[in-house]
Amino acid sequence: MNSLLAPPGAATRRRRKAGLTFNPSRPAWKERPSPWYQGLKAVIIGLITLSILVPLLLVVATSLADDEQLVAAGGYVLWPERPTIQAYQTIFSSAFMLRALGVSAFITAVGTALALFVTVTMAYATSRMVLFSRPALLLVLFTLLFAPGLIPMFLMVKQLGLLNTVWSLILPGIFVAFNFVVMRAFFMGLPQELIESAKIDGASDFTILWRIVLPLSKAVVAVVGLFYAVGFWNAFFNALLYINDKTLYPVQLVLRNFVVQGGSLADQLGVATSPPPQSMQMAVVVVALVPILLIYPFIQKHFNKGVITGAIKG
Repeated sequence: MNSLLAPPGAATRRRRKAGLTFNPSRPAWKERPSPWYQGLKAVIIGLITLSILVPLLLVVATSLADDEQLVAAGGYVLWPERPTIQAYQTIFSSAFMLRALGVSAFITAVGTALALFVTVTMAYATSRMVLFSRPALLLVLFTLLFAPGLIPMFLMVKQLGLLNTVWSLILPGIFVAFNFVVMRAFFMGLPQELIESAKIDGASDFTILWRIVLPLSKAVVAVVGLFYAVGFWNAFFNALLYINDKTLYPVQLVLRNFVVQGGSLADQLGVATSPPPQSMQMAVVVVALVPILLIYPFIQKHFNKGVITGAIKG
């Protein structure tokens, strides 16, 4: 009885000052925050959300605005009064832009598939410490400290005969040491009992990787695959270095030329007429963003499944 009437201790006072209600029957991290504390978090999250949504709304609204509203607003609008899809019609009526979208889609699909194959096999081999796995691991970690440099990379691509080909935009980026380290660490955390039992049953390393390791690694494969896909889709610097043929330009390089070089967009797209430059630039930005935004919801379910599998393993 005296313990219940005793004044609260220092820890309890700190929790009360922080806005946390005290309940001795559960840990401190499970205590329910006070209403004003929850309101403060809601305000902060709302401000962060607005800082992300407002620029996106500005881009979409400007791409849909007509010439008169753009001139009256000084070039950019937050809400189109008379929405028009003329900019998008111009983009998709241009063979040059459609070809650029096709090049970007091919680079992203093929590059991501090759990058995942190389990264998964390399990470699994070094995580099992098979023959020559340690020297290979040291070589990969060495690249994290010392990058090859711009000129050596250009000379290597040139000597391999990859200039002015789409493979110059794929092969130099199919292996990223950071993604390899992340995947290898995940593989090393898998239960060794499963691997050993499969080997006792006579399963080969390829069978173990395909039937046991990969189903348990959907989360990390989805994350690394998304990293690679975003990297290939957004890359334009390699195209700027290795590609001189405009028919092989990816969409990101086209967008870069629109923003940096300016000039007549109708001439660059090969069309007779063109909407206002600001509307065209924002429309190209939207077209460049939409594919990645559409892919993410399909990968999200693999995130959830992979996390659940990792939570119950062992």
